[in-house]
Amino acid sequence: MGIRRGALPLPRSGSIRARVTLAVAALSVLIVGVIAAGLCLLIRARVETEIFNETRRVASEWIGSMRRGHIPPPAPTARVPLVQLTDSRGRVVLADPVAGERPLSAVRPASDDRFQDVTECSGDRCVMLTTARVPSLQAMELWRGEPHYVYAGTDQPPAIRGHRLELLVGASGALLVGLWTWTTWRAAGRVLRPITVIRQRMSEITAHDLSLRVPQPPGRDEIARLARTANQTLDRLESAVTQQRHFAAVVSHELKSPLTGLRTGLEEALLYPEIDAREAIARSLPVAERLQQIIDELLAFARLRNTPCVSEPVDLGALVRAEVAARGGEVPVHARTEPGLRVLGSRVQLACVVTNLLVNAQRHAISKVDVTAEPADGQALVTVLDDGDGVAEEDRERVFEPFVRLDAARRLDPGGSGLGLALCRAIAVAHKGSLRIEDSPRGARFVLRLPLLPAVSPGREAAPDNTVA
Repeated sequence: MGIRRGALPLPRSGSIRARVTLAVAALSVLIVGVIAAGLCLLIRARVETEIFNETRRVASEWIGSMRRGHIPPPAPTARVPLVQLTDSRGRVVLADPVAGERPLSAVRPASDDRFQDVTECSGDRCVMLTTARVPSLQAMELWRGEPHYVYAGTDQPPAIRGHRLELLVGASGALLVGLWTWTTWRAAGRVLRPITVIRQRMSEITAHDLSLRVPQPPGRDEIARLARTANQTLDRLESAVTQQRHFAAVVSHELKSPLTGLRTGLEEALLYPEIDAREAIARSLPVAERLQQIIDELLAFARLRNTPCVSEPVDLGALVRAEVAARGGEVPVHARTEPGLRVLGSRVQLACVVTNLLVNAQRHAISKVDVTAEPADGQALVTVLDDGDGVAEEDRERVFEPFVRLDAARRLDPGGSGLGLALCRAIAVAHKGSLRIEDSPRGARFVLRLPLLPAVSPGREAAPDNTVA
């Protein structure tokens, strides 16, 4: 088994933290900028509306109090301290002392638009004014039609003077963005800290020591699930590597003995001329055949685990009958099968399973072997039962491990490799089935279960999958 390499690398938690913080900062600047701009416009418009409403009221009331022969003095208020009356040439006719003798503005509204709101700036001083034109009829009575203008205003509030409002709101927004970004940085650090710990622990895990596990934070969030999944993957990886090492050790041991015997026989033939070469070769051939058998079964085992096989609908009952009919030997085999046992798989591999089970049963049987093939709970059930001594309950799983051979198997088949039953179970699992030894009154009862194909109408074939996992 190899460890797959070339997976896409995950970015470091530090870079994720920086990217998240940068994204939040950019979004914060955008949002706060829009809010700040809208807030500035709203505040400025609200303040200006209130001031101009008041200046218009003061100008309108003074104009309304003017009568022929009597023009009352201006009536400034606390909010509108600047009030003036000028003629058409810009000369001040009447003014309150605060407004002074100089015209507050040169703006003169037309007769069809009597009121204009303006802001006049001179040096560091800005004045918000309403310029009101005295109505034509009233000007005719008072000044023989000469246009006169009333100016009512006040100094511009410091909050909206120049760009102070924008600077104040911008500074508050920048402070808010900074606080938001700092909070995001701290929060991202707390969220990503478990990932940093997991990354550091994963970097410490090597193929020589797979016992380490990543810390699992409490809860059921994504990081906790990631840690649990990583530990489950490490458990499977450690188990697979342990099995691989054990398998390699067992294979080395199994191959070492026949290779040693083969080499010893050949060396004797070379060292001692009196030994007949043909006789030495004849003695070596069984050992070479055993080696070839072990290697062939190892190759079949490896191909089964690494290469998907082409599958097809297989009549399991007919396959069992064919394999039973092909068997000889001193122990008879009795078969009972039912029609319609269609499974999806490799005919060659399934035949290999049935053959190995029959050979094993005949080897351990005393007088007979019974084989049945029948449906059960949506599965095809193949049972091979012999009347021998059976398998002890504690050994029923061991016999499916590679190269495991019980004493009875070594005695009845000294040249066996111990891979037959392991190969059978691997084929059953690859076909999404199972192979087990189950209880029986006498002997060993091997049970193969495979998924049944759904029944199809006459003339129609179910579309099979192309491979068996």
